[in-house]
Amino acid sequence: MSRTLRFVIAGAVVAVLAGVLLPGGETPAVVPAAPVAAAPASAARPGPAASSPYTVEGLRARQSLLALWQGRLKRAEDTLAGYQRSTRYPHEARPLSEHPDQAHPFDPIADDIPLRTPGGEPAKGVHVRTTQDRVFASGAESVRFTVRAVDDNGKALPLLVTRSTAFDLPDPRQVAGRPQAAVNFTDTGSGDGTLGAVLQPSTQGFADFAGTIRLQVYLNQDGQLGNVYFDVVYQPLVPAEWAGVREALSNGSLDFYLKARVARPGRYVVSARVDDASGKPFALLSFNDEVAVGAQEFRLTLFGKLVRDAAPVFPLTLRDVQGFLLVPDQFPDRAMLPRLAGAVYTSRSYALASFSDSEWSSEERDRYLAELNKDVNESKRQVEELTR
Repeated sequence: MSRTLRFVIAGAVVAVLAGVLLPGGETPAVVPAAPVAAAPASAARPGPAASSPYTVEGLRARQSLLALWQGRLKRAEDTLAGYQRSTRYPHEARPLSEHPDQAHPFDPIADDIPLRTPGGEPAKGVHVRTTQDRVFASGAESVRFTVRAVDDNGKALPLLVTRSTAFDLPDPRQVAGRPQAAVNFTDTGSGDGTLGAVLQPSTQGFADFAGTIRLQVYLNQDGQLGNVYFDVVYQPLVPAEWAGVREALSNGSLDFYLKARVARPGRYVVSARVDDASGKPFALLSFNDEVAVGAQEFRLTLFGKLVRDAAPVFPLTLRDVQGFLLVPDQFPDRAMLPRLAGAVYTSRSYALASFSDSEWSSEERDRYLAELNKDVNESKRQVEELTR
């Protein structure tokens, strides 16, 4: 046995004896060391991390998110600007260009239809042109109608009205229905063959009737027959009468006060148009509120900023005033006030600086603007974080 081997055996014996002689007789546990595997060469290079913004995938994800928030920011800013622009004037004072259908409310209602009988084939080359000056009427108001025939090129054709009668809807054949009223059409003298008629419900058998009156007109154009009809919604009640206009410059806006003698209380809806001195229409004013019985005033406010932005030529003309009392849960649902057609009142002249340049403000508008600004600010914050 070599010297080296003897030293190894001796050391092992000493170690065993030392373990036996430990206090408590415990033998120490021998924990074998885990084998160390050789690391692959790829471990020396850092792998791609999904959360890292500096990898290709991370940069793509960041750019995609940035584009998303930039789009949201653009939409939020457009929505805010659009709402702010559309609500800078109150509902009761708007540019007339927003409501072209209300620029001339008293223009006759015109129609162009083929000559025909109900369920029949239209007559070839014959058109019937009709007009009706109003649909709603109250009290002693009258409704005017015209009818004429033209060919395909608009050339006047001879036309006869063989019969025309007014009756109450829905069914004039009912025994309980009131008698039909004859309505006469005559030549208007226009030289184009136009025939005209007037229906005044209060004097033609409908004084105590509230509802739809139909005027049925039977036509004969050179042996070709046809008919047309007109409907009028009539209410015998006249809820109020006009009694003049006054004006007042207040809080940077111009108020037109329409005086009225109110006979029936309730919610009244009134509208009027404003033209400048050059005849340019620029404002639609409205009133919608509860009104009591007696001498009252309907205030139509021409908002200051609307005047500043439009810069109209003074004096201003208030024209074409229409109004009605809402009658809830009934038909007809309204009782008309007398029409004030054409120029109704001319204002004094004012310097443009007399009017306020402040936008309209209300609790609702302020709340909406605050919420829309929140959307803009949040989108901005996200864009800023993604562009750092």
